[in-house]
Amino acid sequence: MSTSKGPTLAVPPVAKGGAPALSPQVLQPGGWPVPKGYANGMAAEGRIVVTGGVVGWDSSGVFPTEFLGQVRQTLSNIVAILGEGGAGPKHLVRLTWYVVDIEEYLADPKTLGRIYREVIGAHYPAMAVVQVVRLVEKAARVEIEATAVVPG
Repeated sequence: MSTSKGPTLAVPPVAKGGAPALSPQVLQPGGWPVPKGYANGMAAEGRIVVTGGVVGWDSSGVFPTEFLGQVRQTLSNIVAILGEGGAGPKHLVRLTWYVVDIEEYLADPKTLGRIYREVIGAHYPAMAVVQVVRLVEKAARVEIEATAVVPG
């Protein structure tokens, strides 16, 4: 009897030349403007690793008071969760950000981008940002869901 390591994606990415890709492939339709800091789409084949909504608290449940501090901790928490599943930032195919104030998200894009690159690196999966009325944890300013695919 075999045991499954988890669900797999049905559509394998194909590298140039038709060979299967070993890492997520960016999907960029021809003629479209190239996005900055995210991808329009991703394709990957392998074992899926999914987080729940991750917030920016530390191991004691304490939140940084400012938005960018919470972003750094949230991304660090995602990296830790991915590690538990045998994945890393390079395996990310999607991030969905929930923010309570879109103006906080837009206020300092250079610092936000620097924090992202320091924690995740120069890997930009498909992303969406959604403003919400509030998050379950009252002190949270940002919550992020992540999906990664580990080649198998």
